[in-house]
Amino acid sequence: MPELPEVETTRRKIEPLLAGRIILNIAHDAPQRYRDTALAHGRRISGLSRRGKYLILHLIPPEARSDEPHDLELIVHLGMTGGFRLEEGLHTRVTLTTDAGHLYFNDPRRFGKMAVVPAGAYGGMPTLAAMGPEPLSDDFREEDFVRRAAGAGAVKPWLLSQKPVSGVGNIYADESLWRARIHPAQTNLSAPEAGRLYRAIREVMAEAVAAGGSSLGDGPGNYRQHDGAVGFFQGQHAVYGRTGQLCPRCGTPIQKMVLSQRGTHFCPACQPLRVEDNRHRHAEGGSHA
Repeated sequence: MPELPEVETTRRKIEPLLAGRIILNIAHDAPQRYRDTALAHGRRISGLSRRGKYLILHLIPPEARSDEPHDLELIVHLGMTGGFRLEEGLHTRVTLTTDAGHLYFNDPRRFGKMAVVPAGAYGGMPTLAAMGPEPLSDDFREEDFVRRAAGAGAVKPWLLSQKPVSGVGNIYADESLWRARIHPAQTNLSAPEAGRLYRAIREVMAEAVAAGGSSLGDGPGNYRQHDGAVGFFQGQHAVYGRTGQLCPRCGTPIQKMVLSQRGTHFCPACQPLRVEDNRHRHAEGGSHA
């Protein structure tokens, strides 16, 4: 699934094709999946931004200046296999036509979504509305993250909820937890553990964005940029997709387990599951004997 690095790369690559252009038509045959897209017709795209895994096209009236506040947004979620292309293909689901030409949204597995909404009106998108801070922004503060991690459940599902930090999905959760030497099922992180994880998330995300994201395999649903170019961060994966291969840090074979219905990769030697301190549990809620 495209995560923050892939969506950010997509934004950077297609913004020059779309910024300043007028949307003439958005054609598709799935109004439940691509909602209220006709509201974008005739609007100018003043710019593109990203929030977590969501791509946001800012829409203004055609006569408005590009620096005026936008009043509508076209929200795009790439789903598991969605991406933009310059040419129509077998899995094209949406054709975006501007006064400069066509851009095609391909999505083999049909999990991608679009919606045109008033700017900032995310009530119908609970994940977007409740999303945590951007991992590479100043709003992502270590002290806040450490405080929240102290009372969290299993750390990987907590990260995937998007509430402690935005844009971290399956790939980059596994990679960040490996760098921080934390087991994916660990609960109630200590301050040193949470601090290591905070720094690992920032490092992994910065490196993945610089590498253009991760492209896995050669299937039609594999992440590609709009011109067919691949990302390169998969060459830096330490654990994700490397089941049975040797940990690059200690040489132990990488293991895979299912955690909250997600395939999860880790090194059992570098990332041992810390046994919870009984005294901590008693302090929180007393003995359950």
